[in-house]
Amino acid sequence: MLGPVEAWDGDRRVDVGHARQQCVLAALLVDVNRVVSVDQLLDRVWGQDVPSRGKGNLHSYMSRLRTALAGLRDVVIVHRSGGWVVEVDPDRVDLHRFRGLLALARSNPDPGDGLAAVEGALALWRGEAFTGLSTPWAEAARETLAAERWTAELERTDLALALDRHDALLPELAARTRQHPLDERLAAQYVLALARSGRQAAALSHYQQVRARLADELGADPGLPLRDLHQRLLAADPAVPAGRSAKPAKPAKPAAGTAGTTAGTTTGTSGAPRQLPAPPRSFIGRADELDALTAALDDVPAGAVVISAIGGSGGIGKTWLALHWAHRHADRFPDGQLFVDLRGFSPDGEPMPASVAVRGFLDALGVDPGRVPTDPDAQSALLRGTVVDKRILMVLDNAADTNQVVPLLPGGDSCTVLVTSRSRLPGLMTAHGARHLNLDVLTDEEARVLLARRLGAARVAAEASAVDELVGFCKGFPLALGVIAARAHTHADLPLATFAAELRDLGLDALADSDPAASLPAVLSWSHRALTAEQQVVLGLLATAPGPDIGLPAAAALTGLSAVRVGRALRGLEQASLLTRDARGRYSAHDLIRAYAADTARERPEDERIAALRRVVDFYLRTAHAADLCLDPHREVVPLDSADVTPHSPAGTAEALAWFDLEQPCLLAAQQTAAAHGWDRAAWHLAWVLTTFHNRRGHLAEQLVVCRAGLAAAERLGDPSARLRVHRLLGRTHAALRQHDEAVGHLDRALALAERHEPGTRAHIHQVLAWTWARQGDDARALEHATRSLEFYRTLGNPAWEANALNMVGWYAAQNGEHDRAREHCRAALELHRRHGNPEGEADTLDSLAYIDHRTGRHEQAVGHYRQALALFRDIGNTVQVGDTLEHLGHPHAALGQHEEARAAWEEALDLFRAQERADEADRVRRELDALGAGG
Repeated sequence: MLGPVEAWDGDRRVDVGHARQQCVLAALLVDVNRVVSVDQLLDRVWGQDVPSRGKGNLHSYMSRLRTALAGLRDVVIVHRSGGWVVEVDPDRVDLHRFRGLLALARSNPDPGDGLAAVEGALALWRGEAFTGLSTPWAEAARETLAAERWTAELERTDLALALDRHDALLPELAARTRQHPLDERLAAQYVLALARSGRQAAALSHYQQVRARLADELGADPGLPLRDLHQRLLAADPAVPAGRSAKPAKPAKPAAGTAGTTAGTTTGTSGAPRQLPAPPRSFIGRADELDALTAALDDVPAGAVVISAIGGSGGIGKTWLALHWAHRHADRFPDGQLFVDLRGFSPDGEPMPASVAVRGFLDALGVDPGRVPTDPDAQSALLRGTVVDKRILMVLDNAADTNQVVPLLPGGDSCTVLVTSRSRLPGLMTAHGARHLNLDVLTDEEARVLLARRLGAARVAAEASAVDELVGFCKGFPLALGVIAARAHTHADLPLATFAAELRDLGLDALADSDPAASLPAVLSWSHRALTAEQQVVLGLLATAPGPDIGLPAAAALTGLSAVRVGRALRGLEQASLLTRDARGRYSAHDLIRAYAADTARERPEDERIAALRRVVDFYLRTAHAADLCLDPHREVVPLDSADVTPHSPAGTAEALAWFDLEQPCLLAAQQTAAAHGWDRAAWHLAWVLTTFHNRRGHLAEQLVVCRAGLAAAERLGDPSARLRVHRLLGRTHAALRQHDEAVGHLDRALALAERHEPGTRAHIHQVLAWTWARQGDDARALEHATRSLEFYRTLGNPAWEANALNMVGWYAAQNGEHDRAREHCRAALELHRRHGNPEGEADTLDSLAYIDHRTGRHEQAVGHYRQALALFRDIGNTVQVGDTLEHLGHPHAALGQHEEARAAWEEALDLFRAQERADEADRVRRELDALGAGG
């Protein structure tokens, strides 16, 4: 399979060249119709031994392969951005045809058709996969494909046994069991074939051989399927020798109002109840959760009943997890497994009374109806007494609350209870020691595997982009994925892109269905119906709020409720599994739950919803205003409009930075909301108050976005004061991004507006112009603008601003070689900054003095000044300046011969520049480190 590789067209086969060229084609064919990057191809074909001209060799091979395949119909190799792709019908590639035939067999209920498909798949194998390729990727792929082939062989045997072909299989199975003596599935097939051939003694003997070998070599007993087959043989179960024709009948559905509504009250051959519904066929992932449930069972102290409560929103897969785990560990509960759907959240009305579930369990346990008392408490006591000292598993599915569960809890210390509920059931954890397990969404990879299992790997691989869109929309929500998979399976003639388009056009409505159990909106409505009126309002408003999540103060502003009331509502929504709260105390909802809640919010009056949005936007703006002043108390203040909200007031620089770090996504979304509703003053004010934070953290891309939105809002207002300030912000941001022409254009417009409307602001604009020209490398022009800025500041009577201008003049004088003038201005600036308590200005000036010291040969003094500046920049959280100062510090260290100190400073600066995506600065520091290494 895929080796040796030959391309084909009908019966005509085409030689594609030597071994390495074949390997290149094989590496592409594994992912037909999907781009394989150049790096992936190099890794697949050469592993760690990529030749020096690996990419050139790869291009050469591609050219030859294109020539070799040129005569084939509908097969082409295409170069796309970042890599290469083979465009071909997957059924023309043996690997994908193999997988497609297996998927077809697994989905076909007829064993004859299934067997034909599996045999067709196995017939495609022509030897070992990827012959001649010994890279780590190829070896891993070979191992995976060998496992797939072995699974197919076992499935072929299962289907043949289902068709009563045991006699023909015996020789083959005997040989295989000698080769794979520890494979329990193979052992079960051999035991079954022996029994059906009338050789019960040989079947029982082989089971004992396998059991002994497992114990000797692995220290383990056979698994449940093999042990169950052994017990059926001992009990002379007629279904074992009779083959497919004796398949047991499906149990009848019990009458309404009885426990075990999914599987009736069936019992096993021993009389123990076996009520578990069939395990889910499409179960995927959840390894950590399964391990946690098993750990709860293994770690329980003596004298305690194990209670695990699986929580999560409707459709998240709680029941599937419970059933999968229960079937996997059924052998640990030999006295039976009980199951009941408590209908805590269902379309049928009220939850099942606990007394009804208790009576159903008593019936399933074989209690004489004449012994059952009429009092519900007495019935619960009888249940506890009946199961005491028995090893029984109780699965209580879809519980409404703790009160519904408690009457069903067993007595003694031998039973295990598994509860699923959309509620967190805090009472069960507090009073009964339940272990809570919250279920989250599937990963993207798990979602793709789920779709592949339901729809077939070939179909999923053929429409990779549509699958990506489906997975992206569902965001790991199992019920949503299940709805899509069911529809796509039903309409196999439609491309998956059709379903992706429906999701784009219809949103959540595309996941609705006439069957409530298969309709995500219906399932979510059952949870919504159980909420209080206030919780419903809060959930709807949260769904419309700007940002991906929300904190308690912002939620209070949004809803207009007190912090105590909204906190109570949020906790209720979290317990109902409609919201999640992270370690930072932030509340959020899955996108599909949020979409449903937003739909419900539209039923409320529009003015109520608009007022809520305005309150939360004002909260974000006013808190950001307060936090901005914490970061830079000497900054020019722009007054805000009055608002009926109580903002949060950060207590100092560290708390202000932490608040900005936490709330930045919500602040960006709040500005978009303000612009969309025509709240233009709020929109441009948000750009203003985010500037200091963005500059200190190096968030230049975000700053550019908010400034552009702020300028659009200012222009709609027609406010020259707002326009000139936002032009100034945009000028600085473009300069920081080294977009000089755009920067100067905005600053010139700001200067023109200032001269006509606010002459006092010219000082700020000249300051930014100085920095902009310096970034362009024109230090003389930068000094001119810095000098103009100082002249204007001295007329404004603001010592902090004057100190900034003094430092700027000193810095650019030093850049122009005027070191005495530079030192004089910087010393004057430092005195003013310290007198007026401006740590950021003090740090900037110390950095300037250090530079002057270094340029004039005073390297020790330079190190001292740089270290003082560095400490101040760290204190105020200015990570951008921390990186710059670390780079500067390395130079006097190097000049003093302190190479290790220089290296440490530059390596830390390099890490910061990379984190801040400052490529030019990172390259410069890397060159400095290289030069240091060469010189050392």
